[in-house]
Amino acid sequence: MTLDQSRIDELRAQPVAPGQNFIDGQSCAASDGAVMPVISPIDGTKLTDLAASGTADVDRAVATARHAFDAGHWAEMAPVERKRILQKWADLIEAQALELAVLGARDNGTDIRSALKGEPLSAAQTIRFYAEAIDKRNGEITPTRSDVLSLIDREPVGVVGVITPWNFPLMIGAWKLAPALAAGNSVVIKPSEEASLSTLRIVQLAHEAGVPPGVLNAITGRGIDVGAAMGLHMDIDVLAFTGSGGVGRRLMEYSAQSNLKRVYLELGGKSPNIVFPDAPDLDRAAAETAASIFRNNGQVCVAASRLIVHRDIHDDFLAKVREHAVALRVGDPLDLGHSTGALANAAQLNKTQSAVSRALKEGATLWTGGHQLHADSGGFYHEPTVLTGVTSTMDIAQNEVFGPVLAARSFETEDEAVTIANETVYGLSSVVWSRDISRAHRMSRRIKSGTVQVNCFSGADVTSPLGGVKQSGNGSDRSLHALEKYENLKATWIQL
Repeated sequence: MTLDQSRIDELRAQPVAPGQNFIDGQSCAASDGAVMPVISPIDGTKLTDLAASGTADVDRAVATARHAFDAGHWAEMAPVERKRILQKWADLIEAQALELAVLGARDNGTDIRSALKGEPLSAAQTIRFYAEAIDKRNGEITPTRSDVLSLIDREPVGVVGVITPWNFPLMIGAWKLAPALAAGNSVVIKPSEEASLSTLRIVQLAHEAGVPPGVLNAITGRGIDVGAAMGLHMDIDVLAFTGSGGVGRRLMEYSAQSNLKRVYLELGGKSPNIVFPDAPDLDRAAAETAASIFRNNGQVCVAASRLIVHRDIHDDFLAKVREHAVALRVGDPLDLGHSTGALANAAQLNKTQSAVSRALKEGATLWTGGHQLHADSGGFYHEPTVLTGVTSTMDIAQNEVFGPVLAARSFETEDEAVTIANETVYGLSSVVWSRDISRAHRMSRRIKSGTVQVNCFSGADVTSPLGGVKQSGNGSDRSLHALEKYENLKATWIQL
């Protein structure tokens, strides 16, 4: 899709209607009428209001979802018909892709190119993938003695709760909504209060595509109110969450305090990016290293925020990375002259600044960047930043910033690189650059992460699973394996 600045400006100028809940096929205010402001990270001004829901609204949405599931209008619909509706939903999202991308950029600051490709277009692709899978998965007959018929069926779990983050709400939302709906479940989604507007719109589009009322519902509000109510709810069967480790822990506690619902978590990362001297193309490795941490200002779950470079090429490689960092044009995300937009909110800007300041106090060296940008705009902008001389004991080496900050250090041996890669509590993603295929295999086996990328970054698509180990979570988004989170296996043993 060719982007046109005048069309983007036209969409930017349109007023944004207040965000309301979507329950039983209808938009509605919070039960007590409460609202909260939506602050645009572009300039720090109020964009619109959002329904500030509470427990009563969650109860209504879950009851509606349960009624829709029990009625069977979706769960018992012929798979080929569910497929047709989901495909139409993807078509509607794609038809409004630019409008959705501009709305999302105004809400969370993602630059318009990334917002378009990574949000509505990616979501449409994901929905089509799971739609196509609906009528192509079979049950099983197990091998038994001749007087027994043993069947294994996949059944929807019932009501699925989904809580999504603010960095890529449509992309990550589709990773959860599409398989949950494809499996026949009813869903209640709570988007982040920092980025709810585009999610509310695609939920409405699902209804327009033919998803029956009550099957897909959206509730907005603060996590401490809506998220907690969902975690504690006795009638949500599965909860899927992407976000911070602290919230993930609370959701697991809520599960234990309520109905022992299954909780699937995709949490933080501190992903290592290991560069050996024999990388096939060091120039490309440097370019992708910069992209891996500075895309969307580092607000990416798999961002390769730790650069681990062989001592023999450390300085030269860092110089190449710096060239890419300083060439990035940070500013208004809806201006095509910029390549990087704003951080999502003031808290994230403050967290980024604090992380850089703490790293310098602990002995790291500022290689480039390190400062806030465009403070006079009122928006939340920060320079792409590279820190060198990082050691294992530094906070910047261990804890996720979720900002445009790269922590770099050197290594000498393969064993040392593996030790550094595995020294954090996270295990979401990792990158290895080497021409040696044997080394690549060894590293892939030894690095503790759900994904290992060799000689590339962010090359995987919806066909490949994304999930973490250690404190990066459990379960997988993407691929056919994601369907397993939203299904129960039923065994039927028939004496003939």
